[in-house]
Amino acid sequence: MTQNKNNHLFNTVLSIILGLLVGGILLFATGVNPFEAFKVIILGAVGKPKYIAWTLVQATPLILTGLSVAFAFNTGLFNIGGEGQFMVGALASVIVGALVPLPPVIHAIVAVLAGMVAGSLWGSLVGFFKAKFGINEVVSSIMLNWVALYLNNLCLAYPFLRKPESDNSYDILQSASIKFLGQWKMSDGGREFLSGHEALKNFMIPPVNWGFLLAIACAIITWYILKRTSLGYELKSVGFNKDAAEYGGINIKKSIVVSMAIAGALSGLAGAVMVLGVNENITLMSGPQGYGFNGIAVSLIGANAPLLCIPAGILFSALTYGGGKLNSQLNTPSEIVNIIIGIIVFFIAMPKLFNWIKSGKKNRKKTNHVKSGEVKVNE
Repeated sequence: MTQNKNNHLFNTVLSIILGLLVGGILLFATGVNPFEAFKVIILGAVGKPKYIAWTLVQATPLILTGLSVAFAFNTGLFNIGGEGQFMVGALASVIVGALVPLPPVIHAIVAVLAGMVAGSLWGSLVGFFKAKFGINEVVSSIMLNWVALYLNNLCLAYPFLRKPESDNSYDILQSASIKFLGQWKMSDGGREFLSGHEALKNFMIPPVNWGFLLAIACAIITWYILKRTSLGYELKSVGFNKDAAEYGGINIKKSIVVSMAIAGALSGLAGAVMVLGVNENITLMSGPQGYGFNGIAVSLIGANAPLLCIPAGILFSALTYGGGKLNSQLNTPSEIVNIIIGIIVFFIAMPKLFNWIKSGKKNRKKTNHVKSGEVKVNE
């Protein structure tokens, strides 16, 4: 087991290096100095307190959707419906956050829970369809992604939610916000304090919120469920071998629904965090926003391990946010970052290549040892 983990980690690190190497070659082919480009990406992600804050803010939903994919994968399911679960989570949170007045703190907690419940119900639908009718979760979750998109737009067609003469919903009430010291930053005392602490002031300019800490907590809880609880044992058993799990007395259908419900709750939380901590509303959409699909890449980069989804999400966010500055500083298309990420995922998705390379090296070493042994005998 430990050797398999080491192999996964080795393959992931090697895939990242190869992705950066291929990206550097492409940059060089377009007449751009790769070292200058990577310098722009790195400094653009962590060069200033403001950049670090934005990197963490954008990493938060990616970590959560990555956790959603990783949890389902560890239980033998492929949750490609994170996008839809994200959208219904955002929709439920904005309805509660904008239309249901509650006391501060309590309002934020209820709005977050509403997003998680909505995402959980959306994910459990996928599990129910698979458990009851044998419908592949990939097919049903993709279809539900589009249902969620049109449900979002349908709700925004009604005046109870849509702001007049706008494509957006009403903004959430301040009592539902999860921004870190959001109201204090705008107060006279807050402005006076921040004016004397330049680094902290720059860090607080982006919509820094409690979502990142929630994502870390979810990663730890997810890891604990999978590794230290009987529920995690049952869910993983179903994923490894359904027949053996059923023979052991585990309810297969219930486990599938529960697994997808937990995965959906994580993606729903991602949508809630974006609404309550960053955007403060939802808008009419012409297509998916990509958080759920990017979560698949984050999960793969993190070797489908809950705790590794944290650095994987930060890496993904750093590359995309820092890479966005390539166009303005080097007149280079920032889409090169998407190519790099795609190449990283491509290599991660083919571990047999690395295993074949390593096995080839071992065979060559054995052959050399045998030959050297034969020489000594002949001598």
